[in-house]
This record gives sequence, structure tokens and C-alpha cells, in this order.
Amino acid sequence: MNTSLDEIDRQLLSLLQTNAREGTALLARKLGLARTTVVARIARLERSGVVAGYGVRLGARLDASTVRAWCSLSVMPKAGPAVLRALGAMPEVEEVSAVSGPFDYLVFLRCTSHEQLDTLLDNVGQLD
Repeated sequence: MNTSLDEIDRQLLSLLQTNAREGTALLARKLGLARTTVVARIARLERSGVVAGYGVRLGARLDASTVRAWCSLSVMPKAGPAVLRALGAMPEVEEVSAVSGPFDYLVFLRCTSHEQLDTLLDNVGQLD
């Protein structure tokens, strides 16, 4: 599908990145467009895969009470897809990046306690 973006698309994406919960009427006013036009553009951006979803950014209050860790993983040959699926099923796994060098993946973890992190690392260690 064609994903060429015009300046209005870029402005709309910028507004959505700032506040994805912004109402379409307010977005329309900010962009100088009709609300139905904004709704149609958002739908097109979603269909084309430019907008893949919406999320939540955690506030500093919750973030301060969490334990965060980076974990480097080496994966057995041909086990990558299964390991990625297993990591995707773990809610504490926030990000997985493929890297070059002595490790295959760099995983960002967020837990509520050090005990939870230890258990999670044990579980990750059991993967191939």
C-alpha cells in the first residue's frame, strides 16, 4: 500500500505522538480541516501501517517505583523465532532489539521488585 505522506499527514502524526487521545474535533481545529477529513486520514494511516497502534507512557511516579534492567541474550541457532514469541508473552519485557556482536538480542525489562526481576531472569535463562 502506498505510504507517501504529505505535510498534513506529518502534522497529524506529530499531534498524535504528543497526545494520541486528542479528540478528532480538536485535531481538526489545530490542522484547519474538517473533522471527517481527520477521521479519514487517521483511518488511512492505520490501514497503511503508518500508525501501528496506540500506547501509554508511564508517568515518573510509577516509573520511579520500578526496577528496570537490560539483558543481553545469546540464542541457539534457529531458536530465534521461538525465543522472540516467548519474550513477547512476558509482560515485563518492554523492548527487544537485535544486535550484532557477541549477543543476539538486547532486552529491556521492567519489574515491580528485584525478586520479580530475579524470577524473570531465571525464566528467560530457561529459553533456548
